[in-house]
Amino acid sequence: MARSQLQHPLWVMGKPYYDLKSYYLNNFSDRVYKVQIDAGFTCPNRDGSRGSNGCSYCDGRGSQLRQKGTLPSVTEQLEWGKKLYKRLRKATKFVAYFQTFTNTYGKLEDLRKLYEEALAVEDVIGLSIGTRPDAMSPEIVTMLDEFSRKYDVWIEYGLQSMHPESLEKIGRGHTLEEFNLAVDMLSSSSIKLCVHAIVGLPWESREMIWQTAEFIARLPVDGVKIHSLLLLDGTPLHDEYKNRPFSLLSRAEYVEYIAGFLERLPPEVVVQRLTAEGYRDIFIAPDWARNKLQVLQHLDLYQKEHNSYQGKLYCPGAHFIA
Repeated sequence: MARSQLQHPLWVMGKPYYDLKSYYLNNFSDRVYKVQIDAGFTCPNRDGSRGSNGCSYCDGRGSQLRQKGTLPSVTEQLEWGKKLYKRLRKATKFVAYFQTFTNTYGKLEDLRKLYEEALAVEDVIGLSIGTRPDAMSPEIVTMLDEFSRKYDVWIEYGLQSMHPESLEKIGRGHTLEEFNLAVDMLSSSSIKLCVHAIVGLPWESREMIWQTAEFIARLPVDGVKIHSLLLLDGTPLHDEYKNRPFSLLSRAEYVEYIAGFLERLPPEVVVQRLTAEGYRDIFIAPDWARNKLQVLQHLDLYQKEHNSYQGKLYCPGAHFIA
């Protein structure tokens, strides 16, 4: 079957998956970009509530803005981001992306003030809020559901893996059951859900990675973010690596695994990220992950050669496909 025959009507950018640009064009008919915000949050896996060391792959420094000193206001960060993306990307609309650490980890009234401040900025059409499943409550869901009646509101849960042993090894500080409960909290709301997954944990096989994909595919999920395991200086994972080196994926392996991951997802799920970079000053490995464009080009070639596309192996209601 020709590749053009495999294109879903939602995939307007011509890729064999539902990328974020396609989602924004479908829903807003505009160039929409996410502006990253550090609102000064911490994390229950760092402040002693759940743990003190954080996840094993996280360096704990926060954004570059935080490293420079006092954080600008949410409004200031948004205005700077708007100016940048208007110049570089010809953007016309923006999403306030609360990215750094756990962005629902605070008092309800404080959260409301921050989100309302962001939504009051001109041309901001929505929120994307990165958080942990153990930092959600019905009260926060009710508040965000109110916003979602007028704005495009996403919650991003860090899952990383469906395997309990993996959650324990990377020190996530929450269980799979807690993740499922947090997903259920959103079930009666109009908030959109994006789930994060890591590909390349050294003890996980290809089949285990694809089991996580199929687990996510059975949930009421609207989007996914996928990235490789990055080795960063100053993290518990790097300390472990120095004491007992372990294998990291090659770029070819990573591309094969994420192509298979996409094949197992429903074609309507928005693929918000397929690879990621760490800060250059602390980046250790894998070296190929320094160049996101090359990873995406490699994926494009792989999908063409293998007739691979999002949803190819998706079976609603089926059990795992190994």
